[in-house]
Amino acid sequence: MHSAITICLVPEARQGPFVCHGLADDADHGLEAGCRMAAELGFAAVEIFPESAETFPRAKLRRLLAAAGLGLAAVGTGAGWLKHKLHLCHADPAVRERAREFIGAIVDVAGECGAPAIIGSMQGRSEGEVSREAALEHLAAALHGLGERAARHGQVLLYEPLNRYETNLFNRQADAAGFLERCDSPSVQLLCDLFHMNIEEPDMAGALRACGSRVGHVHWADSNRLAMGLGHTDPGPVVAALKAIGYQGCLSAEVFPLPSALVAAHKSAQSVQSATAT
Repeated sequence: MHSAITICLVPEARQGPFVCHGLADDADHGLEAGCRMAAELGFAAVEIFPESAETFPRAKLRRLLAAAGLGLAAVGTGAGWLKHKLHLCHADPAVRERAREFIGAIVDVAGECGAPAIIGSMQGRSEGEVSREAALEHLAAALHGLGERAARHGQVLLYEPLNRYETNLFNRQADAAGFLERCDSPSVQLLCDLFHMNIEEPDMAGALRACGSRVGHVHWADSNRLAMGLGHTDPGPVVAALKAIGYQGCLSAEVFPLPSALVAAHKSAQSVQSATAT
C-alpha cells in the first residue's frame, strides 16, 4: 500500500475536502505546489480533481510527476455534477448522455496518464419520476460502458458508494459490490472512502474483507473528514483488513486542508506510515 494526497483544480470546490486547492486564476500553481508538497512529505502519488477533460493539464502534470518521482493515483469526475449538474440517473436521457460523455472523456485522459477515473457524485440518485429500479438500470448501463472504456486503457473504473446524505443508490460497500457482480462489470472496482464508511458501515474492516478483490482504491480520511488521527477512526483494523485481502493500492487522503494544507498532508503521511508499518 502507498500514500497519495488530493489536488483540486476546480474553483467551485474550494470548500471541498481536498488537501491542495488551485486558485481560480492560477490552477497550474496549485498543481505545482501540491506535487511539490507531496514529494517533500514522501507521498507516492497524487489524485487530481479537474474541471474537465479539456482543461486537464496532462502535459504539465506529466512533467511535474516525473520531476517529483510521483505517480497519478486517480482522477475525479465530480466537477460534472458540481459545475454542470450532470449525473447518470437523470430523468432526461440527453442529460444522462452528457454525463456519460463528460465522464468518458476523463476516463480517456486519466487512462492516457496511467490512472483510473472515479465516479462518485456523478452517479446521481433515484428521485421524482426516476424510480430506484430505473436509476439502477441507468447506473448499470453507464458503469458497464464506461468500465469497458477504461479497460481499453488498461485501467479500471472506480465506483464510490457515498453516504445516505449524498445518494440513495448504494451506501454500503457490500451492497455496491453485489450490484457490480450482478451487472457484469469486471472492469469496475470500488472506491472505499473511510469517511462515508464511518457513517454507513457497522464494521468498516468487515466490510472491506467482504468486498475482497473488488476494492480498487481507498480514500484515507478520519470520521470528521479531517486527516487521519484528527477524528475517532481506528485505522489499525482497516489496514489489517486491507492486508488480509491483498490490497496493494493507494491510501489517498481526501480530507479538508485543516488546520492547514501542510498540517493535513503531514498528518496524513504520518498516519499512513504508522498504520502500514505493523
